[in-house]
Amino acid sequence: MASPQSPRTEQPGTEPAARPRRNHLVWPAAAVALGALLIHNSLDTPVQGLGSPTHVRPTTVFSSAPDVPGSAPDVPGVETTSPPPTDDDSLPRSVPTRLSIPSIGVNAPFTKLNIGASGQLQAPPPNNTNLVGWFEGGVSPGERGASIVVGHLDTKIGRAVFADLDTLQHGSLVKITRADGVIARFKVDSVQTFSKAAFPDDKVYADTPTPELRLITCGGIYNRTARDYEDNVVVFAHLDSAGPA
Repeated sequence: MASPQSPRTEQPGTEPAARPRRNHLVWPAAAVALGALLIHNSLDTPVQGLGSPTHVRPTTVFSSAPDVPGSAPDVPGVETTSPPPTDDDSLPRSVPTRLSIPSIGVNAPFTKLNIGASGQLQAPPPNNTNLVGWFEGGVSPGERGASIVVGHLDTKIGRAVFADLDTLQHGSLVKITRADGVIARFKVDSVQTFSKAAFPDDKVYADTPTPELRLITCGGIYNRTARDYEDNVVVFAHLDSAGPA
């Protein structure tokens, strides 16, 4: 298990060009070996270890066609067969390819996030403002458990994909298209804001008995001294239905 580190150990980043009250997010990771690592990415700085969620269910990484580094193809993997659905209405594993949130105008491709040689989660490229990342070491959207999807709030070049994530409401629809041709439709249960200094790892990353989704970005006040936002916005959602694209 990775050792926890203080959330105040990150090095200063660069203030974003737009929306000066927001920055990059705390990047979540699912279980690795016996534990999991929560990491943070500030603009122009390395990621830093921040926490140790201990109850996230690890899963076998889906085997897909290799991606070009830094790219986010519409179809990152091709599945030739699909195992039958499980008894609890969860879906089999499948790579997510596109995220749609109609109420806030999100329509973005996915890039896969992995743990790098440093033991920390690699962040999506900051030069693409319409891109979301999925940690492929965790469950895929629609599988039993909590699938983790993260996105930039803003970057040095302007607003990014999750700029309006905090405006979602209870019952808002989140659609994720998967490589197996299935669209997993999630309904928002709640939108909560947590201080990065006291981020509730267990609440956000704990394993769940049914398919759930976590969408995560930054929020709160932009601290110009630390060059970082003080909070994280987390959307909690559950699988409502699934069907062919």
